[in-house]
Amino acid sequence: MNAHAPFSFATPDRVIVIGAGVAGLATALRLAPRPVTLVTASPLGLGTATGWAQGGIAAAMGEDDAPALHAADTLAAGAGLSEPEVAERVAAAGPGLIEWLVGLNAPFDRDTVGALALGLEAAHSRRRIVRAGGDSTGRLVLETLVRAVSATPSIDVVVAQARHLMHDRQGAIAGVVCERGGTRLRLAARAVVLTTGGIGALYTSTTNPRGATGAGLALAARAGASLRDMEFVQFHPTAIAVGADPMPLATEALRGEGARLVDGLGAPIMAGITGGDLAPRDVVARAIFQAQARGTQVFLDCRGALGARMATRFPTVAGLCATAGIDPQHEAIPVRPAAHYHMGGVRVDGSGASTVPGLFACGEVASTGLHGANRLASNSLLEAMAFAPWIAEAIEAVPFPGAAQAVPEQPRPASDLPTIRAIMEQRVGVVRDADGLAEAVRRLMPAAEAGCDAALVGLVVATSALSRRESRGAHWRSDCPDQAPVRHTETTLAEVLSSSAVDAPAFA
Repeated sequence: MNAHAPFSFATPDRVIVIGAGVAGLATALRLAPRPVTLVTASPLGLGTATGWAQGGIAAAMGEDDAPALHAADTLAAGAGLSEPEVAERVAAAGPGLIEWLVGLNAPFDRDTVGALALGLEAAHSRRRIVRAGGDSTGRLVLETLVRAVSATPSIDVVVAQARHLMHDRQGAIAGVVCERGGTRLRLAARAVVLTTGGIGALYTSTTNPRGATGAGLALAARAGASLRDMEFVQFHPTAIAVGADPMPLATEALRGEGARLVDGLGAPIMAGITGGDLAPRDVVARAIFQAQARGTQVFLDCRGALGARMATRFPTVAGLCATAGIDPQHEAIPVRPAAHYHMGGVRVDGSGASTVPGLFACGEVASTGLHGANRLASNSLLEAMAFAPWIAEAIEAVPFPGAAQAVPEQPRPASDLPTIRAIMEQRVGVVRDADGLAEAVRRLMPAAEAGCDAALVGLVVATSALSRRESRGAHWRSDCPDQAPVRHTETTLAEVLSSSAVDAPAFA
């Protein structure tokens, strides 16, 4: 692999993968020995949410477990919008994917007899969370995949920003326009796979890297792809509330090992709520949000034996606490919900193909039908790795596109990201209502129409949330607390920009 490969390496028989988290790296590896150009905004191993994933990878590896049980838990968490056939297929792939990573020398934790150590997280009926380095799974899996990519001659890496997707005369994807050092460069391709991650950084309270503003979703939308269920944003209930941006995360596995959510007097926050501290994430996040709305500060109580062994069992969280001046053995950890994962995304089929010929999506940027209205903990890395080989196989049948058509140079306006983040936090957050969502649409629309990608993605989320007049999973409407008949929301860029035009000034 040549990390500084010239752009001439991207030829029409190549596949371009945009993004270098677990989805991008796994897809590039599964495409080998086909030629691949991996376009990444940061050098390999940097700038991706994968490296921050603490919990692990869900897979039915235990003697008391089975993929059918894993699929059932996934469907229960998805609140009616997860698709059974997708859940069953992904869950069935789980054990094989763990073995694939073991074959790449992923350093998974083992028990005293050498078997995989399996953890428990919220809404799982069995211990099935495969972990590495205690709570360092994302970082160690990312390092494993980076080593494998670096040793694969068919993969070239280009550090650049993807700006536009190119089409041929028939509308099929024919390549990517990138920018590096202020220079625009055209990369021809047989197919393009988006693996660009989520949108958490559109919120002021987030556990995501600063670059997670939905750039891949904007690329897909501008190329004509359909976006699905964009209103479903998962807020992790236990971000550590110490004033950092992004917010450090206290993994859900802590509650699986006995940590409890309490108020300042030690009273349990989740008392009387089905599932208690191990309820699905949307339930826990709302309970904390509502407690804080009443003026109650919420803490994650790990004091005692769990706090004493945190340095060895949860070294990442222990380090984050130490940086914040918190001793978890003797002090409860202040927490609050923060934007963490986006269940919506580019609508894809079982092969990861979008509605635009030649365009695929994998990982958080995609809406596969697995997560539904609320992702089950530790299913994200699993989903990305499951779809990677299915995408690679499907690309074999993609016809070569015609010559790429010219892309007009249209300078994008500078993003007023702090204002966009404040709008999303205040109006499109854990609990929503029609007035707040309508205000978000009015305020985001002008900047979205002017070409601001962050505003465009926020607008699609707000518009979809406004159209879903019910409460389901991670989408909670205080003015529509009941559930309506199950349905997906689906939209395109043209529909969003034509349906809600207003005369309000940008960010008024």
